[in-house]
Amino acid sequence: MKHKKDQKTQKVKPKVYKQEVEIRQGMTAAALAEAMNKDFDHVLEALLNTSVDLDSLEKDTVLEERWIKEVVTRSGMKFRWAKLSTSREQPNKDACRRPPADPNLLVPRPPVVTIMGHVDHGKTTLLDSLRKSQIVSSEAGGITQHIGAFLVQLPTGEKITFLDTPGHAAFSSMRARGANATDIVILVVAADDGVMNQTVESIEHARRAKVPMIVAVNKCDKPQADPQRVKQELLAHDVVCEEFGGDVQAIHISALKGDNLLALAEATVALAEVLELKAEATGPVEGLVIESRTDKGKGPVTTAIVQRGTLKRGCVLVAGKSWAKVRFLFDENGCAVREAGPSTAVEVVGWKELPSAGETILEVESEQRAREVVEWRSHDEEQQKLQEEMIAIEQKQKLHLEEYRREREGLSHLSWRQRKVALYRANKTRFATRPSERMQSDQLSLPVIIKGDVDGSVEAILNILDSYDAQQQCELEVVHFGIGDISENDVNMAEMFGGSIYGFNVAASRGIEQLAARKGIPLRLHSVIYKLVDQLKEELSSKLPPLVSENITGEASVVAMFDVTVGKKKVPVAGCRVQKGQLDRRFRFRLIRGRDTVWEGE
Repeated sequence: MKHKKDQKTQKVKPKVYKQEVEIRQGMTAAALAEAMNKDFDHVLEALLNTSVDLDSLEKDTVLEERWIKEVVTRSGMKFRWAKLSTSREQPNKDACRRPPADPNLLVPRPPVVTIMGHVDHGKTTLLDSLRKSQIVSSEAGGITQHIGAFLVQLPTGEKITFLDTPGHAAFSSMRARGANATDIVILVVAADDGVMNQTVESIEHARRAKVPMIVAVNKCDKPQADPQRVKQELLAHDVVCEEFGGDVQAIHISALKGDNLLALAEATVALAEVLELKAEATGPVEGLVIESRTDKGKGPVTTAIVQRGTLKRGCVLVAGKSWAKVRFLFDENGCAVREAGPSTAVEVVGWKELPSAGETILEVESEQRAREVVEWRSHDEEQQKLQEEMIAIEQKQKLHLEEYRREREGLSHLSWRQRKVALYRANKTRFATRPSERMQSDQLSLPVIIKGDVDGSVEAILNILDSYDAQQQCELEVVHFGIGDISENDVNMAEMFGGSIYGFNVAASRGIEQLAARKGIPLRLHSVIYKLVDQLKEELSSKLPPLVSENITGEASVVAMFDVTVGKKKVPVAGCRVQKGQLDRRFRFRLIRGRDTVWEGE
């Protein structure tokens, strides 16, 4: 009896404690790993020997419900569904612009003037003459490729903030940004060249931003200059100058010689007075990021225009998904300034990450509040991305189901064993290849890595690449893009994808150049945008298969057929009369009867 009792006590198993994992719909692989207190590789291991394509599984891939459960159970844990109420809706913690200020608090501010026009029409030279400095000579290829911002004090004491935008076709988004941050647009048109493509585009940008315009007809000192023709050409684009009964002032200038610049400045000041430009100099700061870049000594730096409030050192700013505690403020000459009022362009140092050009800058109370805003914005973007992904997943599942049904329809009359065999035969080749071999398709592709000195340049290059329209011949894929000098990471990435690295206005250290040479990675560094584009075109062309063309060198007609004995064989021979050109035994021949090709060969 005692022996039986012993047996019973042995059978009682100790209670196994299983870790509980909280799961929810639409979890990403990284979120699942975090919920399980494991790393991403653990999720990959748990999904081995399942039908999930592990090669394409990224950290931010949304997993299906069954695979989430599978990973948890295979890891020896149990799952429970997360309570919906907690993650239903996060309170909106975004920072917003203030309501319009009380008119009594407004003070006059200098106008922000953007200089726009076609490439090489003399925009930067005009600015140089106004500031009595030399920028054109320092720009690569003598063309502007960044937005520059400067404060100019006129002899009469008025101050004007000038923005210089690039005229090259590639920098369309930079020009649009310039127009949105501005009060007045000075449209520079060369008197010898007339209205060109980017002139028209600049007019469009100004019209879209509802900004008044002044036309500066430049290069009037040239012998072939014809200012009247320029004004008539502008009529076609609804820019009516004062002498034709319109309201647009047109000033004839020569930026190089400095002729009539005072008249242009006076016209600008007069227009600014009419517009009655005022801003509030107190309260939290609002502004606009004009350009952003990474500086070696200062870290992330942005050029910004203050629109409201006074920017001081120690302010906490938010722009897009990055924030800053202002460490330093610099003017356009690189001198430190204590504060910047409305309409002032300054360089801001102290960003935690680089904000994108064109973002709105808002001042917040504290660093904690700044973090809150950035977290909310990231969360909001993630939610939108998730929604898009869920729609894509549903479409994929629908297609997959349709394909599956179509595949099964043809096999419905077979027994299950015959069906298995048929499916195995159909899919034998598909699964025989390794995943790496499956990746290498016949499609020609050119992977590229883009690095630029500032955010706007990278954006301009990516916009050019978006306009590439021969994807079916040779696919152009941007593997990575960023701001700053070329790093070892870029070279390793280029090696992995078998691509090229294109740098615009950036440098590569000696060690990086040697590493790239050792790995056979093409490093293409340019300081002029159209040279970079030309080289990219060349590289794409070299990837395409050569075009085969046929040249007919001679024609002959067959007169008689006879056999010739060679050894023990009889070989048929055609006796021909050459009608045209000449026949060469090294070339290929084609025998045509009527309209059909009978034979082709050596």
